[in-house]
Amino acid sequence: MKYLGLSVLVAVGLSLAATTVYGQTYYEEEVKSSDTNRTKQVDELDKYIKSQKIDETRLSKLLVPNYSSVAAYERSVVSYRKAFAASIGYPPAGKVDQGNARFDKIGEDAIGTYYRAHIPVLPEVESLGIYIVPKNLKGKAPLVISMHGGGGTPEVALFHGGSNYHDMVRGGVKRGYVVFAPTHLFFAEGYPRDIRNRIDERMRLIGTSLTAVEIYKISRALDVLVKRPEVDPKRIGMVGLSYGGYYTLVTAALETRIKASVSSCYYGVQEGRYEQDENGVPSDFRFTDRFTLFKDDSIVALICPRALEIQAGATDNASHREMGKRIAPKSSEFYGKLNVPSKFRFVVFDGGHEFHDTTAWEWLSKHL
Repeated sequence: MKYLGLSVLVAVGLSLAATTVYGQTYYEEEVKSSDTNRTKQVDELDKYIKSQKIDETRLSKLLVPNYSSVAAYERSVVSYRKAFAASIGYPPAGKVDQGNARFDKIGEDAIGTYYRAHIPVLPEVESLGIYIVPKNLKGKAPLVISMHGGGGTPEVALFHGGSNYHDMVRGGVKRGYVVFAPTHLFFAEGYPRDIRNRIDERMRLIGTSLTAVEIYKISRALDVLVKRPEVDPKRIGMVGLSYGGYYTLVTAALETRIKASVSSCYYGVQEGRYEQDENGVPSDFRFTDRFTLFKDDSIVALICPRALEIQAGATDNASHREMGKRIAPKSSEFYGKLNVPSKFRFVVFDGGHEFHDTTAWEWLSKHL
């Protein structure tokens, strides 16, 4: 047969005939005949991914703690900290806004005076939050950063009983600490429910991430707050529930001014999700090498030897507890080998997905 100048010559035994086009004869195959090659590719790449998940060669070369002294240890993890920062795009690009911070008084009660803080960070970007100074404070006091979770805001964690945050914000004020409760983006009226992930995806296209920017907001806030007359810059703590527990870990890992921290109902959650379903991990946790170099248990190396309490609720979802119990011994090793084992503890408390005030404030009182 002939059509449009192309001749088809049937080749005996071939799945598709050879063809002649404008006098040139070509070998041809059915595209489907290579299906097995593509299946083989999937199998090969799957095996490669699985092998990298359990291969700690790169981690062992990057994270080489020197336990001979605290100073030696801190120097030995600098390269690991730089690698973690690079993986999330930290610090975010842009000239630091050196404009004046604003503290607008919003109220007061028997325990403290409340301000809404506006602290310039990057061009057009502020670190927002509620700042509370204890009543009748004399001299300088420790500063505690109190970080809300994914479904919350500083106002949810503070007002009308604090919901499952309990006394995570006011508890510090009651104990004579200055408290800063930052605002992070999880939802916003008038925007889609997935606005957090949308902003994060756009951040990655300009070389950073929402995690990096929100850590930077806390760090820039510290630059301002440690200069305030009521704050002791050498005694800074951080507490957080759920997503706030995540931010407590990663912020303390990069911000060495934080001397004691409490991460509640987060540690090991993403590791558990990754083990069950690699694609089940929320997108804002999927930074480069998250599960090869920067698992929660390893990130703790960047907090050591500073004090860290990990909390998990006995009646919380198993996903917020069981993997944490499995990996906590590895985190504990950093402290044990440095001969400061008392500065790390993993606590399973009698409760659910909530902040456990009792052990948290005892921990901060001890280490601040």
